[in-house]
Amino acid sequence: MSVAVAREDRVGIITLDRPAVNAFDEEQTARFAAAVAELGADTGIRALLIRGAGRHFCGGADIAMMASWRTAPDRRERLARFASDLQHALQALSELPKPSIAAITGAATGGGLELALACDFRIAGVSARLGLPEVGLGLLPGAGGTQRLTRIAGPAVATRLVLGAELVDGRQAAQLGIVHWTVDGDVEGEAMRHAHRLAALPPAAYGAAKRCIAAARGADGFAAEIDEIGRLIETDETARLLHRFTIGAR
Repeated sequence: MSVAVAREDRVGIITLDRPAVNAFDEEQTARFAAAVAELGADTGIRALLIRGAGRHFCGGADIAMMASWRTAPDRRERLARFASDLQHALQALSELPKPSIAAITGAATGGGLELALACDFRIAGVSARLGLPEVGLGLLPGAGGTQRLTRIAGPAVATRLVLGAELVDGRQAAQLGIVHWTVDGDVEGEAMRHAHRLAALPPAAYGAAKRCIAAARGADGFAAEIDEIGRLIETDETARLLHRFTIGAR
């Protein structure tokens, strides 16, 4: 099985399991998309944790697969279809109104880093290796990497990693704003701790705040805040939490 789905309380776990580096081929991409859809639709799941089996998170796209297309007459169409399918799977993950966290060990390169960037939160081991080295292979990050890295860490960092085809370790990634936390130890255990904490947050408020952060990239972010907070004040959960706070403040 190239992608495994598990549940621990309110946390859904997606494990990439395709030795040796959990690289994406066409089948793994389809299985990953199905796993995201399954857990996204499960109302009992309040947070997602993405991890890789073995030593590595994900080494990106299957280079041998892409190399096998180089003499095919439809190589352009096949590569475009594969990149589009992976783009759509990662976009579906990024748009979920529930928290997602990537537990990065070993390699998170190419499509692996693009996957991590599609998560809301990223935690990496200090010895992890992160980067988008596709330019060095005569390609470019085609599953959202140029866009998400620029939005998350800024154009200077994107220029350094994408155009320079540079790999950085976990500590450097944190300093550059690519990951939120680094761990010198049990990355997955720490990621699960964060996942359980995030799963306890009010889901409607989380989803609304996430949409407002996304709207900050455009001109309508302030209006989005007013719209979303108006929706939240009408929910039972917000009423209950506000009432609990006022009782506790007395």
